[in-house]
Amino acid sequence: MDSNYYNTKESVDEYIKLAKDVNGAQLIEKLKKILNSGSLVLEMGSGPGSDWKILSGHYRVIGSDNSTEFLNRLIIDNPNGEFVNLDAITLTTDKKFDGIYSNKVLHHLKDKELESSIIRQYKILHHNGIICHSFWKGTGTEIHKGIFVNYHTDSDLKNIFDKYFDILILEEYKEFEDNDSILLIGKKKQQHHNPSSFGFATD
Repeated sequence: MDSNYYNTKESVDEYIKLAKDVNGAQLIEKLKKILNSGSLVLEMGSGPGSDWKILSGHYRVIGSDNSTEFLNRLIIDNPNGEFVNLDAITLTTDKKFDGIYSNKVLHHLKDKELESSIIRQYKILHHNGIICHSFWKGTGTEIHKGIFVNYHTDSDLKNIFDKYFDILILEEYKEFEDNDSILLIGKKKQQHHNPSSFGFATD
C-alpha cells in the first residue's frame, strides 16, 4: 500500500485504541477444526498482535507485518515470539508453512496484487497447506485514512482463490454489523503446473 499510515507512532496508537476489543477468535476457532495443533503458521499483518497471541496458544506462529512501527512493538511485547518484515504481495521468505492466516489484511491489495499474493501463498505452503483469510464484504474500493480498501463479495473471492485453493469455508459473519465480513478457508490444490498456467502473471 502507498500510505504511511501504519508507520507512524500516532497512527499506530490510534489503530490500537480503535481495535482493542476486536480480534479473530471466532475465525481461529474455525481454523482449529481444520488445521492441526502444532502446525507452523504464518500470520500476515500481525498489527497489534491480538490474533498472534490467540494463534500462538494452538500453533507455532511466525508473525509478520510491513510496518516497522508495529514490528518493533510486537518484538518488545512478545520477546519470545518470532516476527519478520513481510510485504503481503511478495511474501519474500524461504520458509514453508502448514498454514497462512490474516484478519482484514488482504483487502488493502488491489485485485492484481491479491492474485500475486495468492501465487506466493501457494508456493510457500506445504502439501495440503491451509489458508484462512477475512475480508470486508462489499463492492468497489475506497481510500480510508489514506489507505486503499478493496471490498469483496463471496463470488469474486471464490473466483480469485479457487484457481489455487479448494474452498473449504466461504461464509459471511458479523464484525460490527450483520454480514459485514467474509471468512475464507481453503486447502492448497494439488496441481503440478507452473503457476503462470493458472492465468496469473508471476512477476
